[in-house]
Amino acid sequence: MNTKTEALSEQGVSLWLDNITRKILNDGTLEKYINELAVTGLTSNPTIFDNAIAKSNDYDQAIKESNKDTDNEKLFFKLAIDDIQRAADLFFQIYEKTNRVDGFVSIEVSPLLAYDTASTIKAAKTIFWQVNRPNVFIKIPGTPEGLPAIESTIAEGIQVNVTLLFSADQYEAAANAWLKGVEIRAKNGLNPDVRSVASVFVSRWDKAVSGKVSGGLENKLGLAVSQKTYESFQQFLQSKRVQRLLNLGVSPQRLLWASTGTKDPAVSDVLYIENLVAPFTVNTMPENTLLAFADHGEKGDVLPRTCTTTDDLLRQFNKEKIDVQALAETLQKEGAASFIDSWNHLISSIEQKRKIV
Repeated sequence: MNTKTEALSEQGVSLWLDNITRKILNDGTLEKYINELAVTGLTSNPTIFDNAIAKSNDYDQAIKESNKDTDNEKLFFKLAIDDIQRAADLFFQIYEKTNRVDGFVSIEVSPLLAYDTASTIKAAKTIFWQVNRPNVFIKIPGTPEGLPAIESTIAEGIQVNVTLLFSADQYEAAANAWLKGVEIRAKNGLNPDVRSVASVFVSRWDKAVSGKVSGGLENKLGLAVSQKTYESFQQFLQSKRVQRLLNLGVSPQRLLWASTGTKDPAVSDVLYIENLVAPFTVNTMPENTLLAFADHGEKGDVLPRTCTTTDDLLRQFNKEKIDVQALAETLQKEGAASFIDSWNHLISSIEQKRKIV
């Protein structure tokens, strides 16, 4: 076992891989990461599958053998679900060993549904039952329209990874959607223990303000916003509503750090891994970031439950005309749009491959 990744894991951080390809499933790479790098889960998104399918020939044979009457979106989900099922099986032992806290894999609903509540609910149910694995999360964006869909799917007993969160406010809205869904189950006499994670994107903050703030503030906004979100997470865990649910055997929704690959080559490639150390959290990292941390990363200090210097730092950004709340909304919309672009390219690529193969 790699001592650096193991040390991070021993701090209570779950290391998940933010990537999936048929290649790493076929050649044993994913299994190696599990056994040697303490990887205990996996996430995917439309961009990841676009890169996996459109930019390789690993799926060409399966596309060639597909039913000609199947539309491109359904074919994509068949390909993706096959991969997700294989990954879930590899993580199943971890899922059991950790009493269903860890060992999850995530697959996202179509990003075209980010602002369509009813269709998101329908798609989440369909994908969940098609994957048919106990350790799967359905990713639903934490957009205003996604929140009621999250509440509804949790109430149905479907495990959710809330994605595209960028701020403490957005995190709190997502946490409350999970909480409401769990409370509905408890009220109806159903098992309320429905697992969930809330995925907060980090690096896009620093990319968004790059070149727009003083040099001393470069690459500090993502960590500052993350610290404030972690404080909200701690307050949520200690809230009376969550504490009451603990008596019913509910495991609280976990906080997940996403988009933790460093965008600026001028700073450490493991900046967000080393500085987001906290127990009962997840850090899902791109493959190159995982390998970089295994090579030269060092676990940093555990995040404090509150940090007054973070408030001072955020005030400095405000003085430089950075409206954090407005930027969070912009980043969420841009993130959704980016996934739509990847989705459209992915579906177009599948269409082209069907013509060629």
